[in-house]
Amino acid sequence: MWVYLAAVAAGLLLGTTVPAVGGSFEVAVLPTIAVLLYVTFTQVPLNRLPAAARDARFLGIVVVANFVLVPLFVWVLVSVLPDDPALRVGVLLVLLVPCTDWFLTFSHLAGGDTPRAIAATPVLLMSQLLLLPLYLWAILGQDFGTLVGVSDVARTFALLVVAPLIAAWLTQVLQRRMPLARAVVTHGAHLPVPLLATVLLLIASSQVTTVLDQLPLLPMLAGAFVGYLAFALVLGLALGKVFRLDTGASRTLIFSLGTRNSFVVLPLALALPFGAHIAVVVVVFQSLVELFGMMAYLRLVPWLTRDDKDAGTG
Repeated sequence: MWVYLAAVAAGLLLGTTVPAVGGSFEVAVLPTIAVLLYVTFTQVPLNRLPAAARDARFLGIVVVANFVLVPLFVWVLVSVLPDDPALRVGVLLVLLVPCTDWFLTFSHLAGGDTPRAIAATPVLLMSQLLLLPLYLWAILGQDFGTLVGVSDVARTFALLVVAPLIAAWLTQVLQRRMPLARAVVTHGAHLPVPLLATVLLLIASSQVTTVLDQLPLLPMLAGAFVGYLAFALVLGLALGKVFRLDTGASRTLIFSLGTRNSFVVLPLALALPFGAHIAVVVVVFQSLVELFGMMAYLRLVPWLTRDDKDAGTG
């Protein structure tokens, strides 16, 4: 977490003191994101799709919670935000889709069911890629085409999300035959953190003016994102009790709801043709708020989901 905060602070300082770097850094953002997503996707067990299907009950709960209940809450949340299209689209992009990377890490650290989390991850990834455009169209209505710029976003989505996803899948397929592919998958787990820190530094440096212009909005956005984290926690706890999930499954469900996929939607925010920079600030700011939220989750979730054995020893 502190690495990302330091990267943003360094980027803002660099962009303020050396404004000339902004243009070059802005050009470097999208290629760096493409590399980040490729490396991240190599760590998603795409070959676990059949395994996920075998745990249909848990998978069904995770999918319905993430792709039915969460979008309904996000729709209500966005409706009470200021009537700024860029702001609202940024919030929609970052809150509508579940995370597929550090969701695994935080779930594991909190004592979640790691095999179930791993099996569910490719389903969450593929579902969000298919459903996100439908959600944006449903919530934005007739303004969807005008506001989002479908052709530009579709092109960016294909180049920066679909292409890295296909390349990552091929890398996983070839890892048994090619030492280079095996090395990418094995050592790629160490790269997302420095790559994301680099992306944050590049964005903060190149968009420093926009960030500073949007400072008055940040407290309101922080309240919205903290409110979402509270909703996700309560929803996960309630579903765990209603469906009598075991402790590990309940914790995994909660973290799947609490973590959002800012890495995947960031290039889409950058591709927006209208007020795009505001949406980028929203996406990046949400990821920082979420990191603090995950620190709180790591303390709260194990305590709130203690089973009888835990309670007896606590």
